[in-house]
Amino acid sequence: MSSPQKVWFVTGTSQGFGLELVRAALDRGDAVVATSRKPAEVAAAFPQAADRLLAVSLDLRDPASIAGTVRAALERFGRIDVLVNNAGYGIYGAVEEVSDEEAQAVFEINVFGLLRLTRAVLPSMRQRKAGHIVNLSSFGGLVGVPGAGIYCATKFALEGLSDSLAAEAAPLGVGVTLVEPGPFRTNFLGDSLVRAKEVIADYAETAGKARAALDTRHGNQAGDPVRAALAIVQAVTAPKPPRRLLLGRFAYEKVQEKFAQMQEEFSAWREVTVGADYPEAG
Repeated sequence: MSSPQKVWFVTGTSQGFGLELVRAALDRGDAVVATSRKPAEVAAAFPQAADRLLAVSLDLRDPASIAGTVRAALERFGRIDVLVNNAGYGIYGAVEEVSDEEAQAVFEINVFGLLRLTRAVLPSMRQRKAGHIVNLSSFGGLVGVPGAGIYCATKFALEGLSDSLAAEAAPLGVGVTLVEPGPFRTNFLGDSLVRAKEVIADYAETAGKARAALDTRHGNQAGDPVRAALAIVQAVTAPKPPRRLLLGRFAYEKVQEKFAQMQEEFSAWREVTVGADYPEAG
């Protein structure tokens, strides 16, 4: 095998963004460690690149599984240039409707699983003083959405974690990019989505209305996963990768609207805000 340009480690590659990222990376001559619940299917999809693809299973809840997979990646390719934390899922239901068990389960994968894998990969990146971490967030990591409060909470957590990590890791040669997609035509609203078991009638016009629209939205989203994968590769391989990459017009407009509202409110309450300091602090 000739030396690849980059070695990618991508989670959640059986479909959607993950699968298209594997395709995009392999198409440019890179090597990929692709983790999935169905690694044999991922490997079978790219027979022409078998020498540059390591398709493996990975349990983000199990530190031993994570350590073994990272070790196998380093033994096979010698390094990890780009870690893409893509694996995760959504949950729909009003904040009050989602049970402790349902909330803990989604946090376990979307936040703690990502954290475990990131910590396992970082030592090799620090040693080489090189690497890039891509965390798949959502426009819902910047804008709260009725019916998706717990999912948004996992992505808000990821936003803060990533900003802090970026500041800590930049002097060590490691970059961080948050990818914040809007609605894309993946299986996110299909098998990858959990619906809260409890339904409270009082939320019918907010979370309930959003939940009722899921079936009509699934398969009709404006976002193209193929173009999204190419955009992520473009961002990561740019001379100066962005800290945040919004994907899709919907995400761009919703986030701009949120920031405009925040700025308006901050300005309106400025005197109260700065008045909370000791007088001599001014």
